[in-house]
Amino acid sequence: MESYTTVEHAAKYEYEDRKSVFIGEAFPVSCEADALAFIARVKKKYPDARHHVYAYVLRENSTMRFSDDREPQGTAGMPVLDVIRKSDCTDVLIVVVRYFGGILLGTGGLVRAYTAAASGALREANVVTYDVYSELQMSVTYSDYQKILSALSECGFRCGDTKFSENVLLAGKIKATDTDNFIKKITEITSGRCKINIIGEKFDF
Repeated sequence: MESYTTVEHAAKYEYEDRKSVFIGEAFPVSCEADALAFIARVKKKYPDARHHVYAYVLRENSTMRFSDDREPQGTAGMPVLDVIRKSDCTDVLIVVVRYFGGILLGTGGLVRAYTAAASGALREANVVTYDVYSELQMSVTYSDYQKILSALSECGFRCGDTKFSENVLLAGKIKATDTDNFIKKITEITSGRCKINIIGEKFDF
């Protein structure tokens, strides 16, 4: 597994230029079926819009797709795709719907408008980087627990459940790239008395 950058949640942004209204909507997606379902949903949500332009990038099969939806070639779908690519995002879909205001914007105007709507939607959706984290379970004596407290935060260990019984039982996670050094440090501090089990890996940010 490798880290990747995407959006945290769905979001909307509206941009207006010479009475044409551009509504950008961004969505986190994990596969092409998800992307197509959201595109259909947006078309149903704005059935009277003149254009439903979209672009999406997926980790799945390194997929990239875009549609100008009857706008002049290169003025709509490609600018939206460029917004996604320049942000280094993946597993994201952006749909920009346009309500035509009666005034032609020209090639440059269309590119600027679709770029602005897509950029705004992406920004509102909160771009985040998901890293691979190791999920750990630790068992440590009370005296050793006091010794490792500062090391936990210094190493970036994110504590989950903590149970106090005969020993202190800790559950939490740390970036996978830091796991070996973390285990080594805790082992040194406790002279090997702390029992650490890696129970899995997951993406988080």
